Formats: sequence, C-alpha cells, structure tokens
Amino acid sequence: MDPSRQDSSTDEQRWRDPHPDAAEARGSVVGRALGAAGRAASRAGRFTMRTARRAADAEGAGESGLARLIHMHFFNTAGDAAVAIALAGTLFFTVPSGEARGQVALFLGLTMLPFAVVAPLIGPFLDRFAHGRRWAIGATMAIRAFLCWVLAGAVVTDSVWLFPAALGVLVASKAYGVTRAAAVPRLLPADFTLVKANGRVSMSGMVGVAVSAPLAGLASLAGPEWVLRYAFLLFVAATISAVRLPPRVDSSEGEGDLVLRGDAEKGRTGSVRIPPAVAYALRANCGPRWMSGFLIMFMAFQLRQNPIEGWSTELLTALVVGGAATGNFLGVVAASVLKRINPAVTVSAVLVVDVAVVVFGFLFYGVLALALLGLVAGLGQALAKFSLDATIQRDVPHRVQASAFARSDTTLQLAWVIGGFVGIAMPIDPPRLGLGVATVVLAAWGAFVLLRHPSRMRRQQVPTGN
Repeated sequence: MDPSRQDSSTDEQRWRDPHPDAAEARGSVVGRALGAAGRAASRAGRFTMRTARRAADAEGAGESGLARLIHMHFFNTAGDAAVAIALAGTLFFTVPSGEARGQVALFLGLTMLPFAVVAPLIGPFLDRFAHGRRWAIGATMAIRAFLCWVLAGAVVTDSVWLFPAALGVLVASKAYGVTRAAAVPRLLPADFTLVKANGRVSMSGMVGVAVSAPLAGLASLAGPEWVLRYAFLLFVAATISAVRLPPRVDSSEGEGDLVLRGDAEKGRTGSVRIPPAVAYALRANCGPRWMSGFLIMFMAFQLRQNPIEGWSTELLTALVVGGAATGNFLGVVAASVLKRINPAVTVSAVLVVDVAVVVFGFLFYGVLALALLGLVAGLGQALAKFSLDATIQRDVPHRVQASAFARSDTTLQLAWVIGGFVGIAMPIDPPRLGLGVATVVLAAWGAFVLLRHPSRMRRQQVPTGN
C-alpha cells in the first residue's frame, strides 16, 4: 500500500474522531444517563400505580369489587384515547371532506340502532343468563380489541374495512357506557354514594387518558398502525378485567325496571315508573349531551373546511377537544369537592349557560369562542350528569337503580348521536350558521324542559359524596 495513502487515511480517521477515547467515554456517560432515567421512570411508574391502586381500593371499594371496575375503566379510556389519536390523522384528515361527511353520517345512523332499538331489550335478555353482564361488558372490550387489530392493517393498506371497523369501535364504545352504568350500583361499598362512585370511575378514566395519550403519541412516530396495536393490548387487558368483575355484577335478584314510558306493571316484578324529578333531570341532561355531539361533529368538519386564519386545523381541533376535556375534569373535581348541590338548580343552570355560550360563539366566532365552547360543554355535561346521579340515588328505590342508570345512559347516548347528526347536516358556509341553529335548538329544548319542571320537586339539597 502506498505510504502516503495510508497516512492520508490515518489523518482522515483522526479528523473524524480526534479523541476516540473521549467519544467512547461520552457514549458511556450518555448510556448511564439513559439507564438512570429509565430506572427513575420505572420507579415513578411503580409509585404512581401503587398510589392509584390504594386510591381505587380505599373506603371499601377493594372489598366490594368497585376497584376492579375502576381498573377496567382505566384500560377502557386509555384504549379509546389511543384509537382517537391513531385515527385523527388517518381516517379524518386524509379523506376528502365531502366523502367523510357522508361516511360519518351513515355510521352515526347505524350507531343509533343499538341505542334506539336494541338497548331497551339488552337488560331483560341478559337477566335470563348467568354471568351475562360481565360477559356483555367484556364483549364490548373484546370487539374493540379485534377491530383495533383489523384497523392496524387497514390504515396501512387503505382497506375498504377502514370505515366499518372505525364504526364498530364507536358502537362498542357507546355500548360499553350502557353496560357499565348498570354495574356500578351493584358494586357500591357500604355508606358509598352513587355520585361518589361514578366520580371515582370518571377520575380513573381521566388518568387513563393522561397516561395513554403520551404513549400513543410516541407510538404514532412509528406509524398509526403501532398506536392501534397498542390499543389492542389495552382492550385485551380491559377484557380480562371485565371477566374478573365480581359475580355481584350478574346478580339481579330483587331488582326491578325503571319504566320511562307506559305501565310499570309490564316490567319485572318490583318495577317502578320514573319519578318526576328524575324525568326532569334526564330531560335536562339531554341538552348538554346533544350539544356535545353537535360540537364534535360540526366543528370537526367546520374547522377542516374553514380554519381560522393563522391557525392550523389540527391545532384548532385540539383546542376544542382540549377545552372539553379540561371542562369535564373540572366538573368531576367540582362534584367531588362540593358537599351539597341542588340537582334541579344545577341542571337548569347548565342548560341556560350552554345556550349563553353558544350565543357568544355565534356573535364572536373565533379562537376564544371555540375554546370557551369546548370548556363549557365539557364542564356542563359533567355537572349535569352528576346531578342526574344524585337525583336517581335520592328518588329511585335501590332495587331499580341499576336499571335506572342503564336506561338513562341509553337515552343520553342517543341524544349525543342526534346532536352529531345535526352537526354533520349543517352547511359549512357561513361558519356561524351552525351555531345559530344550535342556539335555536338548545333554547327551544331549554324552554321545553324548564316549563315541564315538576311542581312537586323537592327543594332540599342532596349530598354528592364526600
């Protein structure tokens, strides 16, 4: 070999790495730092899990089985958050707006079917079989696990199964809400209110979203299919948690039905007609739920087609969704902190405030109005739901409360879907037209609800759980 070439090669190597020992030392330091950070994160994770487990098991929730339901709900919301992140940039933003509107409208129509027709029949059907409700809850998880695996392949190949699988995830998620609602009253510890139990379950869901969203965001760097595979694992864990719920979830001994319409004698033995105060609270809750469905669907397409100047569609959508999540969190915290509330006053106030904020959005459409719309929608929905829970616990006999929660949740899910339909049907231009229609609908519904305020409704305050 030419000595000059060898010297040149040696000089080039030294130029590239003049201090090989120093580079090796730096790599060792970085490796040790990453290892230390990983160990610290692992310790923090274990500490967080231990703290969360102690909180879930507190006050007899571990012995009654409520803690298991709380753990299951954690995995459920964590999985839903991962699916939403995976589909946000694939299903919605990559499909032409007109085609997406038609597809989503079709899917919402199909979503109404299980709630409008099937849901009232699910309870009596499952009561004829042992372990029915646990397996029904588990089925909503297992179906989503399977569909997430299907979606993981569909988002890569642009398969025709992309939209149908996404629809199935939506339907199963809504069905889970109905089946879970009937399980909570059966797992209450002694001296534990339904409002407090539902608040603890809702809080676990928020923790699930907070933990899962960053992990799903990291997985999305490798592709949406990996986020969906991560969601698959979460729903598998949720399925196992559902099957491991206590046998009390299946027992309907001594229970009756809450009859929303018609004669209570047509239901099971011990069935009762819905009390006037509960009917009022349920009607009032339909307003915030309708508004939530409307805002999600209308704003999704509105901001995509007509984003506010200087703001990206993704950022504006995140602003609305983030505002709703923040409002929902504040509602859960408020219901947990407040010692007493008047449910009738609360649900009435939520209706009035919802109308006011939509009017504000109509008059001053912009970034601030959008953030406020999301915040108030989330806060109002949470406060109204907790007020409904308090009213059910106060006025509905214990033996009928499981049926009351299942039927009320079915009604509220249906209100959300109808709101979504209206949001999709609204023309995109001009932007304020949809909010004007929402104002008219909410104002009319609010007037209808307030005028049907039951004269015999008790004015006393109801404890909310602390």
